Amino acid sequence: MSVRPAAIARSAALALAAAAATTPAWAAVDFTAYYAPNFHEDQPERVPGPDVGDYAGLPINDAARMHADTWNASIATMPERQCFPHPAPYELRSVNFLHMWETRDNATQELVKYEIEQGAWISHRDVWMDGRPHPPEWTLHTHQGFSTGHFEGDVLVVKTTHMKYSFIRRNGLPMSDKAEMTERFYRHGNALHYVMMLVDPIYLTEPLIKTTVYTVAPVPNTRAYPCRPAVEVPRAAGLVPHNAMGDHAAAVEYANRYKLPLEGVRGGARTALPEFADTAATTK
Repeated sequence: MSVRPAAIARSAALALAAAAATTPAWAAVDFTAYYAPNFHEDQPERVPGPDVGDYAGLPINDAARMHADTWNASIATMPERQCFPHPAPYELRSVNFLHMWETRDNATQELVKYEIEQGAWISHRDVWMDGRPHPPEWTLHTHQGFSTGHFEGDVLVVKTTHMKYSFIRRNGLPMSDKAEMTERFYRHGNALHYVMMLVDPIYLTEPLIKTTVYTVAPVPNTRAYPCRPAVEVPRAAGLVPHNAMGDHAAAVEYANRYKLPLEGVRGGARTALPEFADTAATTK
């Protein structure tokens, strides 16, 4: 029995389609590299740290504002706080080098996970690429959370849940353990563009979005980051540095120093909009 060429072509096409349906997608972009951070975005916030009382442009609510007002910078001198690591939403905005690499199944060579390591506190995160689901809400929460990823074209998209209570800015603005984060990684030549979106039903009224740019480092520059707590400031047992509730003197001081409207310094989603500047100019 003879087989016509058209039938052969049709069978081949069906075989390819079946293979495509059962084979995991392969990334068209290689994200594995050591990256050095660039600081043309948000340098004052990321390097020396933000001013106390500056919440401008952030979509916080009253609960977050009060939390930050009661925060006192001296709390970082407490031994149990000295090695407090950056949380996942802040991790990639640190000043240290970033390292990303793949882990693949030895037998199939399928991508199992990306591993992300940031030099500050050697924060390490697994991004599972094998299709596993996120665990139940009641399971362990950590500073790095639980991350899964997938590709949308050339973009690596990562979702992270199960993060501990932590901060979104190093001046007391909090993040709850209900927060969820979506990240997008874009690789353009030697540049890594990173976009983070954080949703927090407890402390944010809208998603918080941050962007960061890294450049491939030809010479890796990661190293150990030992942290050994010590008594820096002697205190009576049980004393925790704080400000009294209702005290927002730091925000007033910041606003006066830079001649800014207090309404804007206090933050909120609308303070990020261009039209807010038009109204704030007339605020006394």
